[in-house]
Amino acid sequence: MAEYKLLLPSMGEGVMEATIISWLFNEGDMVKEDDSVVEIATDKVDSDVPTPVSGKIVKILKQKDEVAKIGEAIAILDTSTSLSVTGEGESVAEQPQEPKTHAEVKNQIPVTPSAVEEPNVEPEVVKGLEDAMESAKSSSSLPVTDLYLSPLVKSIVQQENISATELESIKGSGLEGRITKEDILAFVKNRGNVIASEAKQSVIETPKSNAPTLPLSNTPTQQPTLPIQNGDEIIPMDRVRKIIADAMVNSKKTSPHVTSFIETDVTNVVKWRAKNKAAFEKREGERLTFMPIFVKAVVKAIQDYPLINISVDGDKIIKKKNINIGMATALPDGNLIVPVIKNADQLSLSGLAKAINDLAYRARNKKLKPEDTQGATYTISNVGSFGNLMGTPIIPQPQVAILAIGAIVKKPAVLETEDGDVIAIRQLMFMSHSYDHRVVDGSLGGMFLKHVHDYLENWDMNTEI
Repeated sequence: MAEYKLLLPSMGEGVMEATIISWLFNEGDMVKEDDSVVEIATDKVDSDVPTPVSGKIVKILKQKDEVAKIGEAIAILDTSTSLSVTGEGESVAEQPQEPKTHAEVKNQIPVTPSAVEEPNVEPEVVKGLEDAMESAKSSSSLPVTDLYLSPLVKSIVQQENISATELESIKGSGLEGRITKEDILAFVKNRGNVIASEAKQSVIETPKSNAPTLPLSNTPTQQPTLPIQNGDEIIPMDRVRKIIADAMVNSKKTSPHVTSFIETDVTNVVKWRAKNKAAFEKREGERLTFMPIFVKAVVKAIQDYPLINISVDGDKIIKKKNINIGMATALPDGNLIVPVIKNADQLSLSGLAKAINDLAYRARNKKLKPEDTQGATYTISNVGSFGNLMGTPIIPQPQVAILAIGAIVKKPAVLETEDGDVIAIRQLMFMSHSYDHRVVDGSLGGMFLKHVHDYLENWDMNTEI
């Protein structure tokens, strides 16, 4: 038997492990080269893993819900015989194929730098942003260390205030001795016992003084257990919902949120889209939604106010060169993910429309790659698609601002004309801009929102697409 070990391939920067969701084939089944054989889930996206060779699945090494590390074998294939399909649809045996060597597969795994690098994120999500949790940064800097830490481990290190000395004492069980999520959580659990023991020892050994002391409680603070009534249904959070929940809580702990609101007359935008959408769909085979127009206005406003396109790293501000727009997208299961339009400032309206449609389609059909959810520098959430007038969105870390766009509604409005003020029916829309008050003051946050408003309200009806 020519044995071939199917390895878990690289899932993108910062992704060190994945959870097996389900196997698409069973032991004993024949698979062809490039067949998707297993569905996996990371902290960023869900995806399929194809096999680089043809053969029979002899042994499945990682079962459903088990975690595999990048480069770890998840199945064994027998490549001595394989199947192909004839023109009549019959399966016939092929000559043995020369399998790819382990070195060839391992060469596809990127070499990870020893220094801690800033992740290029999600977001979790509206979260979403799913990668938001991983990329979240607290108000304090990471401890200085030469150890490589995944974004998820970084987040735990920051939340638990783990020092560089403590990090270096942890023996990693991951690939090449890296510290995994399980390692850091086990350390945090044991660390609490060590701290409690040291505190107790300190109390015993410290000489008594005449100064009055407050009694210390050894009872840990716990979240109260909610009473369950007859008929109540308990629904466990799925993996994505847990990531979203952690990301949202972390963002609120990290950034003091301020939200500004504005109502915008988008009558020209509505008329322009109605005028051009049929011709665009006929020419490009793509739907023309409002989102490309909103993204275009946001990009122009970022170019006017580049200090909105930043991140915070401790006491340093990182001004981003690229303008990458995150687009909060609802998934069929009710969760949210934030795919990213890379270099949005370099795309025309037509290019934005195609990129947005492609990302939205692949997000809803679980076809996104990890890199599709990384690197956002500013995010837009279209709450109007759910019929909402406005919202107060939570910033996906490590970004410093997010825009929520409300529903477009016909309303009577006062218009100024040469003959005086008149009341007319107009298409109006609320926008709400949440920003990190550590680095974005009300003047900057408000002026940025006003510029987005001006670009939309003064939309040129002769704009070409």
